[in-house]
Amino acid sequence: MDALSDDGKNGIVLIAFVGSVFSPYYAWARRNNPAVNPENHCSLNIAIYSPGKNRWAMTERGEKQVSRNSSEFVIGPSSLQWDGNKLTIQILERAVPFGQKIAGTVELYPNSLFNFSTPLDAAGKHRWGPLAPSARVKVNLNSPDLKWEGNAYLDSNEGDEPISQSFHEWDWSRAEMSGGRTSVIYDVREKNAQENILALTFNPNGTIDHFEPPPRQALPKTIWGIQGHMRNQNSESLRVQKILENTPFYTRSVLNSELLGEKVLSFHETLSVPKLTLATTQFMLPWRMPRVTW
Repeated sequence: MDALSDDGKNGIVLIAFVGSVFSPYYAWARRNNPAVNPENHCSLNIAIYSPGKNRWAMTERGEKQVSRNSSEFVIGPSSLQWDGNKLTIQILERAVPFGQKIAGTVELYPNSLFNFSTPLDAAGKHRWGPLAPSARVKVNLNSPDLKWEGNAYLDSNEGDEPISQSFHEWDWSRAEMSGGRTSVIYDVREKNAQENILALTFNPNGTIDHFEPPPRQALPKTIWGIQGHMRNQNSESLRVQKILENTPFYTRSVLNSELLGEKVLSFHETLSVPKLTLATTQFMLPWRMPRVTW
């Protein structure tokens, strides 16, 4: 889930992982046992973007601290609950690297729900689909003290193998369009150099439109050497408004862009799988993603 406040000053990203694709512990466990239980490597990633109150947490929990069913997913002291109308995320975590408390509630109210899934790779081993491409969110945190409302987006990814088996890199973006529509572009490059591009608009009435993706344009290279790209209609309109995450293998930004004849604000991410799997990156990850098993 990602969201921006109505005034544009605050943002939040929440990702619940079962068998985290970024977990070094899960990667190490798979080397000894490829059939390792993914529920032994779960986490709730929280990224808060607010002036003077940025927080980031991704503590991994073992299977003894995890339970889930069709309406609830408990990860240690935090949980996600679906009541048929809204998704409630109860958060109680510690941020890295300084251990600040992150506590409170986030409520997501879908404008419409989609039962849609499509492969990201040619072999069909990795799949993606938005659950609520357009939603409202209420953020009520007491630590840090943040209360705001805004528009949100919720999707889901799943895979039958590690992402390093299939992918080289990808760029993903989503934009709020006029009329309550949401457009998403998944620009995937596989290890075998095959390119798979999804360009879809999700409409309030539940229909989905395919569109021709605009040309790929290069974004400024990051200090870690990641070359991101954005599908954009007009090179003069493409601008990085704010960099949210800038890591050795992943970037997340808010962009000013142009799509389907509209000037829009886009959430964007770039993932470099070769940089993720580097030994130096895997060595650094535990400092960013601690694991708690008690």
